[in-house]
Amino acid sequence: MLALLPAGVLAASKVPVQQRKKSKPLPAVGEFVRFTDPTTENPVVRLTRPATTNLLPSSTNHFVSSRERFLVFSSDRTGRFAPFRADLRTGVLEPLGQTADLRPETLRLDAHERAVYLIDGSALKELTLSSRRMRTLAEGVTAFSPGVSPAEFVVVKGGNLQTLNEGAKVLAENVGKGICLSRPGGKGCCFTRELAANHREFWYVPFAGPEPVLLAKGDVSNPIWNPDGRSLLFLRNVPKPRVVLSEIHEVVPEGGGEQCVSPTSQFAAFAPNEDGSVFVGASRSKAQPTIILLLRSARREMTLCEHRASRPSAVSPVFSPDSRRVYYQSDHQGKWAIYSVNVELLVEPTVPNAG
Repeated sequence: MLALLPAGVLAASKVPVQQRKKSKPLPAVGEFVRFTDPTTENPVVRLTRPATTNLLPSSTNHFVSSRERFLVFSSDRTGRFAPFRADLRTGVLEPLGQTADLRPETLRLDAHERAVYLIDGSALKELTLSSRRMRTLAEGVTAFSPGVSPAEFVVVKGGNLQTLNEGAKVLAENVGKGICLSRPGGKGCCFTRELAANHREFWYVPFAGPEPVLLAKGDVSNPIWNPDGRSLLFLRNVPKPRVVLSEIHEVVPEGGGEQCVSPTSQFAAFAPNEDGSVFVGASRSKAQPTIILLLRSARREMTLCEHRASRPSAVSPVFSPDSRRVYYQSDHQGKWAIYSVNVELLVEPTVPNAG
């Protein structure tokens, strides 16, 4: 990956901002606006205007189409949060429906990209993209994830983790308001228990049994499955003299213990690309609040652009399904807005695996 970098990218961060030439504004397409990042001089596209709040779904969700060039997101531009669709070719943004109390992080495309699932208040709903019709699937749901089949879900309901089908089965009790993440391949599900502000547990339960097993605990965050489903990836803060380091760790549910995948430049959030060979992260460093690419095998990093967000953990950087682009959100130009950076010259394209 590093051999393909443009010569000016690595050197750009060493040149003071005031000494660089001012670039002419790049043309806008629809609501999209292109500009040059002041740190790396890489072109960045702002997809939504920062006059209103526009938010991406969770980085663990499938929300960028692998078949057509669009993504789904949430915006309060109509007065309250509602689901929207952004055409990534034309820049056109269109509302998908009305919601009373949408939780923006829950938006998720189905495997066929014909519907969007979301939580509105405490109701799990399905929104059909072609007809814009919305129907309620279940009430009292605080978290959900796809189950063994497209017609099934794993949900957190009444504080318990359970399946959502005719033969509903409780998988784990006393989950609280934690999240659930179905394992790629449909073997089981990871769920979290929040114990304190910086202390939580990650558990795994196989759909076919036996009992849940504890995977990790402590100052851990950002659980996300390795795309092949072999292991759970997450961030662990490691206290050191005068500093708290952030490392990407992984653990295999079937045993083997927790392993450090790579130290990071103070990642507050991260996500892998489709084959797990590259990570994208948002640094919490106050001196260098940037979006960073991390090559897994070499443990080497490269700065993509600034994010300068007030809450780095909410930047939620994520790759497109084909690994050609990185999407993230930031409030450094006003309210929270969505941005995109092209990385096809830096990262090998991957074959999308929707869902």
